[in-house]
Amino acid sequence: MKASIIALGLGLALTSLAAVAASGGSYGMMGEGNQDNDYTAEETAPWQELEAAPPPYPKAGNLREIYVGPLTPNTFLIDASTLSVGSDGVVRYVLVVRTSGGAENVSFEGMRCSERSWRLYATGTRDGQWSKARISEWRPIENKPINRHHAALSRDYFCPNVNPILDADEGRNALRLGQHPAAK
Repeated sequence: MKASIIALGLGLALTSLAAVAASGGSYGMMGEGNQDNDYTAEETAPWQELEAAPPPYPKAGNLREIYVGPLTPNTFLIDASTLSVGSDGVVRYVLVVRTSGGAENVSFEGMRCSERSWRLYATGTRDGQWSKARISEWRPIENKPINRHHAALSRDYFCPNVNPILDADEGRNALRLGQHPAAK
């Protein structure tokens, strides 16, 4: 008797599952209108990067030094006047790297906080002009000696907790303070 009750219960359960499957899986509580044709999924448009024209060449009075760590012999500076946050979520800035030997490298770059990536748009020339980067692709931000400054910029200044700064003033404030208040 128990076996036939169990078999009957199992048969009813399988029949119910088959009915749900045949109906396309639409089920819900009565009166709530939860049917497949009532629900429209929000479609998000694919990310589109804005065109990035180089800003004016950096001026010494606008440069703010950033701390990268005790092991680097280089000095890293951001031109605070070039800092911007686009509607595409990219933080753009001019970076100046001064080596211990006296060389100076100038670059116009962007940072995507949500993807933890950076991109080189242009490099500075000796005559104060911009030269479009030959290789300009998004690269991961890695905390390795050669790119440690990108990790520091991301973590401590422009992308605290992987969120981009809201505007250029917030970034300039972080540069002035030596670190974003929300940086860990």
